[in-house]
Amino acid sequence: MEIVKLSSDTLKDMNKASEPFEIIGKLKPTFVNDEWTYTEEIYDCSYLHSYPNEDCDYSLYIENPDKTVFLAYADKECVGQIVLRKDWNKYALVEDICVSKSSRGQGIGSALIQKAIEWAKDKGLDGLALETQDNNLLACRFYSKCGFVIGAVDTMLYKNFTKPWSDATAIFWYLKF
Repeated sequence: MEIVKLSSDTLKDMNKASEPFEIIGKLKPTFVNDEWTYTEEIYDCSYLHSYPNEDCDYSLYIENPDKTVFLAYADKECVGQIVLRKDWNKYALVEDICVSKSSRGQGIGSALIQKAIEWAKDKGLDGLALETQDNNLLACRFYSKCGFVIGAVDTMLYKNFTKPWSDATAIFWYLKF
């Protein structure tokens, strides 16, 4: 596997790794004594879900000192990506991370997180931050495994959308260096 920074040559590979993912349950966060903990609710039946690809001009990320994209390749095929930008609070915001379905469980997501950590540290930032939905339990487990902790929960972020989006709770994860 090779991880490369987005360039005009690799721009064509943006979002190729964005594929449906399995929804197996929901994260149930609780805030007690100034600490977030959580339990899991596992669904009787899992289902596939996908996010629409962002309508974004990723060429603006090329050679930009405040944002970047790293692409993961295996056998010359793009199998993962992570989109980052410097945020106002001295965190690098992970705008998107994905790994193609056939490449999941092979360490590609962890390698992309490590690349993001390197980029953030090189920029003098103090950590990584990201948001995902409570029903993306596999992603929540991954972030926790990578050392992220819950910093906030927002029950209103998706309320103006139609179902099933309006039922989601936003979970904000942080990895402080």
